[in-house]
Amino acid sequence: MFKGSMVAIVTPFKNGRLDEDKLKELVHFHIKNKTTAIVPCGTTGESATLSLAEHERVIELVVQTANKKLPVIAGTGSNNTYEAIRLTKHAKEAGADAALLIVPYYNKPTQKGLYLHFKEIAENVDIPIILYNIAGRTAVNMLPETIAELAHEFKNIVGIKEASGSLEQMATIKMLCPKGFDLISGDDTLTLPLLAIGGAGVISVVANIVPQDVAKMVEAFERGNLAQAQQMHYKLLPLVKSMFLETNPICVKTAMEILGMCEPGLRLPLCPMSEDNLKKLNAALREYGLLKGKKK
Repeated sequence: MFKGSMVAIVTPFKNGRLDEDKLKELVHFHIKNKTTAIVPCGTTGESATLSLAEHERVIELVVQTANKKLPVIAGTGSNNTYEAIRLTKHAKEAGADAALLIVPYYNKPTQKGLYLHFKEIAENVDIPIILYNIAGRTAVNMLPETIAELAHEFKNIVGIKEASGSLEQMATIKMLCPKGFDLISGDDTLTLPLLAIGGAGVISVVANIVPQDVAKMVEAFERGNLAQAQQMHYKLLPLVKSMFLETNPICVKTAMEILGMCEPGLRLPLCPMSEDNLKKLNAALREYGLLKGKKK
């Protein structure tokens, strides 16, 4: 259901406030550039520093602007189960096509607690739900057995964004979950390997700046042109690595500023890049051909 090059879209700020016009402009950019779904209010969208009102407004704006031309997968996760339910209900009312729900962070729930958290949401909101497993952000890894139990029991739990970094875990999820359950990469460096084990696509950071190239890699694999997919993977790899020189989304928003795509605004506790890493980022953009005067 959800596949291809999906973008974890940034939330643009101007003078510390949500830049609504720029957000709409970025949505139109992705409509025109082969992105297959838009994911607002994820990690890359700085959801942790959005107020509840801002969070809801971002989702509303993205849904309205996408206007059914692209699916919208709204980030609605929380470490508070009932806040997650509220955000997910709002996303459904706003017209989102699905909700992306991160494993509760900071609380460090057990596997039973994770099961009960997602059970409560699935039973209270009738919307397709994509789980989001990223232990590096949450301190807890949701095990394949827990994921499979949820996927088999609740028909509206339709996929997972997997960012554990373990292909073995991803393969086990694919093996244990029902046919049609979408296994989605949450790590741009692992998109091609994940596709090779039956994955559906990626929720991408680097697609904020090169959406057509991420789409081209996925499309090449889907056509059976592994050589072209590998070529795109290795072309993208240095650029992808530059997106994570510092905590996401510091680097991608800085790159977008350099490329004239949005204002540089980041909210504390995120802060501007160090000079050394900024030089590395500029070099990666130049080498990729995104800065004028250099080959692509």
